[in-house]
Amino acid sequence: MTDDVSAVADLSKDFFSTVVTPQAAKFAAQGHPDKDAYREAGKLGLLCMSIPEEYGGGGGTFAHEAALLTEQTLAGDTSLHLGVHSIIVPHYINAYGSEEQKKYWLPRIAAGEVVAAIAMTEPGAGSDLQSMKTRAVKTDDGYRITGEKTFISNGYNADVVIVAAKTDPEARGAGISLLIVDLVDPATGELIEGFSRGNPMHKIGQQGQDTTTLTFDNVLVPADAILGQENSGFRQLKTQLASERLILAVAAVASIEKAVSLATSYAKDREMFGQRLFDFQNARFELAECATIARVARTFVDDCIEKHINGALDATTASMAKYWLSDQQCSVIDRCLQLFGGYGYTLEYPIGQMYADARIQRIYAGANEVMKELISRSL
Repeated sequence: MTDDVSAVADLSKDFFSTVVTPQAAKFAAQGHPDKDAYREAGKLGLLCMSIPEEYGGGGGTFAHEAALLTEQTLAGDTSLHLGVHSIIVPHYINAYGSEEQKKYWLPRIAAGEVVAAIAMTEPGAGSDLQSMKTRAVKTDDGYRITGEKTFISNGYNADVVIVAAKTDPEARGAGISLLIVDLVDPATGELIEGFSRGNPMHKIGQQGQDTTTLTFDNVLVPADAILGQENSGFRQLKTQLASERLILAVAAVASIEKAVSLATSYAKDREMFGQRLFDFQNARFELAECATIARVARTFVDDCIEKHINGALDATTASMAKYWLSDQQCSVIDRCLQLFGGYGYTLEYPIGQMYADARIQRIYAGANEVMKELISRSL
């Protein structure tokens, strides 16, 4: 936690407390955040902090991104999917994009001028990406994309999306390519022909975060929309998924720490049978166990962050972090909620919303059962 990372944390805390959380009810009601929030984050330099400065980024490391994600979690915001917009999509472009793609897209994403998404999951292909049905057929004037993507974070607000599609349908994973699709026609300002999106999905948690279905019906994109080499998409996805899983792990640990803090404060204030709830051995022991899990979790994720910054975070460790820390997040929040009694089941106390928001962590970016399968292959 260097001085500049601490400064990012302070700036992030102020951003969420003044710009985002006051609009939480509005974002939840409409099912998506206002796009202005991304532009405000961009003005403060909070977007694309680990992207090189020459492309409009902050020139920092994942430590700066982790500080932002931690403060977002502590603030209770789940509406802005900054992991996708500010880390995942930009690093695909930075790692595999042409110089023209980098110079065109990265400064705009960093400024919050456009909202970015990535479309992998399909109605019949979640963790098994090799079975995706979306096709990108090469033509004389580019590629024609046809297919449906679902559960797409930032899908409702997205101006640009990286689409995973089959350019060689017979080759399973070896036939997947990634394409950068500009969803807005620059000539008209309207959505491009053949593209449509559904309304934000009604979810049990993260209600202010826009999750939608994207449909591509013979959508034409230019030949230079391809990201890197044709048919290299599956390798690119496998390489970048470690970062995505670390993003979720960082949020999980911050959520665990927040749950323990909230439950401890409540237990010391709540009186039962003439004494504080904290004075009961069961409450103290529950908090002691949860605080220990929080300490172990923090140590684990900090080690993963250090490895990632040094280029040494392997896929197995990232899978371990995603699976174990999200499992612990759900478990610790549940145990802490129990100490609140009936109040924990209401939205009057933040612990109730945290309980609902946490459940998706064990599902997206690869279900935890898939993580265990990936880990087992290294044994």
